[in-house]
Amino acid sequence: MGALVTLDLPDDSPTLDLPWIITFGPLSDDDEWEPVVCGPYERQHALSLAEAVVADEQLMAVVEPLLPSTAVSEVRDEIEKARRLAEEEPPQLGDESFGDTGLDGMLDEHDHDHEHLESSEPPTPAEIKAGMKRIAARLPV
Repeated sequence: MGALVTLDLPDDSPTLDLPWIITFGPLSDDDEWEPVVCGPYERQHALSLAEAVVADEQLMAVVEPLLPSTAVSEVRDEIEKARRLAEEEPPQLGDESFGDTGLDGMLDEHDHDHEHLESSEPPTPAEIKAGMKRIAARLPV
């Protein structure tokens, strides 16, 4: 079994409505290959897909929101927010590599998030395409 890492957000967070991506990468330092980024998906679809993939393989899947910034200033603002947060909060993981990162605790947290999923079955291709259309309709034009 691999590892699934995502944000723990309150049920009313506006971030939940953003498009989400999945980055799959090696779980150990012994395995070297470029990460694969998939999406955008609706959050529940991204979580279900990632869960299905890492269930049988030693992979890490990071499920995170995709910020639909349309201006350089918006991107710079998000980078500045991330930098400020990094200065305020100590890193959760002791090591930046995919080696011994203490993911066991994160996996327990994800299992707790399980109750937010509609189903543990991965969505069908038709459901994913419908979700992508809903995401596209919400993006600023």
